Amino acid sequence: MRHNPNLGKSHAIYTIVVIGFIATVHSALPIYFNSSFLSIFASEKTVGLIYMLGSALTIFGFLFIPVLLRKAGNYLTALWLIVIQICLFYGLTVSTNPLTITAIFISQMMIIGLIGFCLDVFLQRYSNIHSVGFVRGLYLTTQNSAWVITPLIGTLIIGSSNDYRGVYVAALFMLFPLLYLVYKNFPRFKDPHYHHPSFLKSLTHAVSHKDHRKIFLANIILQTFYAWMIVYSPLYLHNVVGFNWSEIGIILTIMLLPFPLIQWPLGKIADKKYGEKEIMTIGFSLMGLSTIALALISSTNLWIWAFVLLLTRIGAASVEVMMETYFFKTVDQKDSSVLGFFRITRPISYFIAPMITGVTLLFTRDPSVTFVVLGLFCLTAMIPAWRLKDTN
Repeated sequence: MRHNPNLGKSHAIYTIVVIGFIATVHSALPIYFNSSFLSIFASEKTVGLIYMLGSALTIFGFLFIPVLLRKAGNYLTALWLIVIQICLFYGLTVSTNPLTITAIFISQMMIIGLIGFCLDVFLQRYSNIHSVGFVRGLYLTTQNSAWVITPLIGTLIIGSSNDYRGVYVAALFMLFPLLYLVYKNFPRFKDPHYHHPSFLKSLTHAVSHKDHRKIFLANIILQTFYAWMIVYSPLYLHNVVGFNWSEIGIILTIMLLPFPLIQWPLGKIADKKYGEKEIMTIGFSLMGLSTIALALISSTNLWIWAFVLLLTRIGAASVEVMMETYFFKTVDQKDSSVLGFFRITRPISYFIAPMITGVTLLFTRDPSVTFVVLGLFCLTAMIPAWRLKDTN
């Protein structure tokens, strides 16, 4: 699939969608197994610390990448990041030293975030204001299709052996078609003239824009929900409820179905009919209430857990596509620093998620209470979401 500039924006968009799918398969394959893999040689508290260090490095990367874009351009930056990720994942598959594995794991967290940033720049370059919901909905739907299939693939690779390295080998091989497609399709990519004000000016701009400030806050809450679920829910299902990895793979696959099924239609609806903030607010309410409901489940029935977790993701999928649509309707493609701050909300969430668990367990030994705290945290996002100014 080679991009010809004469074929226009639609061809470029569909090419980026395919590239985004492959990049997501790479990052999603190991993500639900990372915490279990790290827990082999680190305690649960140390696992949380590793994620926090990785998040700190990712934040630095997002602050620095506008400089790279101005000097090297998005095309070369994306290629070099993928090459670095190949080296890191090779090291992750062959190393046995805990310190080396930890250092590689922290570094790859940053690199995959920056690769996603470059794909955002590619996609935004070919989008227009009247089709942002459609484009972002399609992009998210395709990416999240990868999220649906990868937990099942990952559990099949692991099987009953609890040998997690196989998923990292599979993730490594996904990087080679990713490198090829970016290399072949965008050598003539024309970078916009990136604005790169100082960190203080960028922060001031992000905070002073009322709606950007609200969307940043709401996105921090959404990303904290994701971070907590990614790190702690597999451990909870495996260690507390007692599901094996094959059962967890089925639960995760069912849970993630709303992302490829509803995000594209909702994106088109946001372009033509309803404002983003209404759907976003409803989504946060469903996220919060269904997360609280998880604390009330005493059954070990797989289908009950799958159904309630499915409800949490219906809410999250609705919030995510509305948030992406709203943000990219209100930010200029040249404002790479603003986009960087928006993406920084993801690594910030990995600081907050361990705090939710840590603080909750100071007051109770019942780990299910963390679902209640997380659910209430999600409900607070209804306030900034509802106060956004409609784009329609």
